Amino acid sequence: MMTRRRMLCLLSSTALAAWLAAAQTGLSKSKSDSQTAQTLSVPADSPRWELQGQAKAADYQGRKSLFLDGGAATLKDFEMRDSVVDVDVATPASRGFFGIQFRIAGDNAEWIYLRQHKSGYPDAMQYTPVLNTGLNWQIYNGPGFTGAIDIPKDVWFHLRLVVVGAQAKLYVKDMDKPALVMNDLKSGVQRGQVGLAVLTGATYFSNFEIRTTPDAPWERHLPPMPPGTLTKWSLSPVYDALARNLERPLAPSESEAIRWQDVEAEPPGFVVIYRYREAPHPRVTFANDFSKRLEPQPGMKVVYARTVINSDRDQSKKLYIGYSDDVSLFLNGKILFRGRSAQNFRDPGFLGIVNPENDAVYLPLKKGSNELVLALSELGGGWGFICRLADTGN
Repeated sequence: MMTRRRMLCLLSSTALAAWLAAAQTGLSKSKSDSQTAQTLSVPADSPRWELQGQAKAADYQGRKSLFLDGGAATLKDFEMRDSVVDVDVATPASRGFFGIQFRIAGDNAEWIYLRQHKSGYPDAMQYTPVLNTGLNWQIYNGPGFTGAIDIPKDVWFHLRLVVVGAQAKLYVKDMDKPALVMNDLKSGVQRGQVGLAVLTGATYFSNFEIRTTPDAPWERHLPPMPPGTLTKWSLSPVYDALARNLERPLAPSESEAIRWQDVEAEPPGFVVIYRYREAPHPRVTFANDFSKRLEPQPGMKVVYARTVINSDRDQSKKLYIGYSDDVSLFLNGKILFRGRSAQNFRDPGFLGIVNPENDAVYLPLKKGSNELVLALSELGGGWGFICRLADTGN
């Protein structure tokens, strides 16, 4: 069978790159497995686990367990669509990221994880799609993506993940009430592998079971598109951000030479660049040293996005803009705005969550056609933007 990159996790860029190089095997066989097996129980020491990174079978608190700490365990020869995943978890770590990846297919997947150091906070658990190896938690945030939960320390507790069509529910300790309802799974992947993954923080898993269920209809539950949202865009190829002057507009000859790709914003207005371009994994120097936030960031990439705004008269129009992580905004060949909204950039605890109200720019529109161009660079957590014109101008 053809080798494919496969492990998609919330990991350091080094570990992520290594895991993505692993081979994906057995998917053709997995379809027949999932159709014939109602419930599959997989012991921690089973050869069906493909272990990557710091991962091994271990005894913990009297149980045979899978130990992960910067590692992952993917179930071989099994492909899931709609399923119920059950697993017991215990973690002695005070800080970490651990959870379940599902519908892993090539460079895309769904990923639900818990964070010990956020126990009790509104983002103690988080769902993000993985798109072209990139995580998108800065873009997909809030209801349906994050939630509060108390995470026990050094005590076994149960997780249950119920995946039905384009929706999923996560249960934590209480199997009667879901802790997080994922009303619209964003990757678009309908079938793929399932695995356990830990970014950091020693975590043990035991009593893993997966039960296949009949495929439900695939029904998306998309939010509405607010009025004034700019939805039609064109994207450039990816460039080395450090090799370009990001405060200089594209020359007409440059723009004409670019092979632009037309894309359309998804409700409520996001253009998620990872859907169209492979995710870079730059080495962010200021993640642990706030004093370095103005330094050039090795590996940072840039994509240009352009659209046209038609105006019935000369006027000033307010544009709301949210972006991740770095943007220059040009109107009719002139720069109007430069900003950075990366994690840890505005203050050490800043997350860089994307909202349309992150910033606002007043556009001096001329009567007729106006070209709006964004130069967007990525530093991690999601690459994308959202633009919305205010209802009234002037």
